[in-house]
Amino acid sequence: MKKKDFIIPFKYEDRRPIIINGLLYIPDNYFLHSQADIEILFNNTNPIFLEYCSGNGEWIIEKAKKFININWIAVEYSFDRARKIFVKKHNENIENLFIVFGEALIFTKCYLKDSFIDHVFINFPDPWPKTKHKKNRLVQNPFVIEVFRVLKENSFIEIATDHEKYKDQIVLEFLSTNYFRSFYKKPFFINELEEYGSSYFEKLYKKMNKQINYMKFKKIVSG
Repeated sequence: MKKKDFIIPFKYEDRRPIIINGLLYIPDNYFLHSQADIEILFNNTNPIFLEYCSGNGEWIIEKAKKFININWIAVEYSFDRARKIFVKKHNENIENLFIVFGEALIFTKCYLKDSFIDHVFINFPDPWPKTKHKKNRLVQNPFVIEVFRVLKENSFIEIATDHEKYKDQIVLEFLSTNYFRSFYKKPFFINELEEYGSSYFEKLYKKMNKQINYMKFKKIVSG
């Protein structure tokens, strides 16, 4: 399979969510999500692990190939990157990997059932470093609430970022709710984590001698 083989099968004006060979396409500027007859299904009862900000797929493909008894979902907003993951999935015959090409909050809110996910990862989310762009960051209260909803009880979300200010915001967003508690003691992050996995951005930032911050939060049992 080549990049050219990944084709959205309709014109922009006819756009709609659709699953194409193990990839869910969620179009931009589409507002009828409640009418979409879409359900993510795996042909087994294995745990489901989800990665947001999958980039070119290096991290999640490595994980899916290593842990074949886990179902993996890669969520990526960039067309070029989602397409790369799609091509790798099919060329390497990775059957336990499902791809989402779409915006993370919309996907989580509209296409994931309650208590559906066993573990969540976010790898190097876009920090939107300019003050006027901070509102575009993924990890904010609406997203935290949706992650709480879709995670099973006593499950975890793990996040990696090189951006210090975004790290501080992430810690604040999760700990200012009654939904999560930190797995790590104060200051609620660590800088080394063996066997976490490697990605393009992890390699890039370490080559630049940037410090990687790893955070982990546990969903608090309700009631």
